[in-house]
Amino acid sequence: MAEGHLLFVSKPSGYELVEQPGEAPAVGAEVERDGVTFRVVKVAPSPLPGDRRACAYLAR
Repeated sequence: MAEGHLLFVSKPSGYELVEQPGEAPAVGAEVERDGVTFRVVKVAPSPLPGDRRACAYLAR
C-alpha cells in the first residue's frame, strides 16, 4: 500500500503538487492551503510515473 497522497493545487501561475501524509480527502471536502480554501473536485491516481499514491485535485 502506498503511503500518503498528493494534492494537485491549481494556482493562477500554474499548479503545485504537494505531498501529504494519510489518505486523500474525499471529493467535495474542503482543504486549506496558504490561507486559501479549496474544494476537492477529483481523486485519481498520481500523475507521476510509477507513483501508486492517490492524488486529490483542488479548485477554488
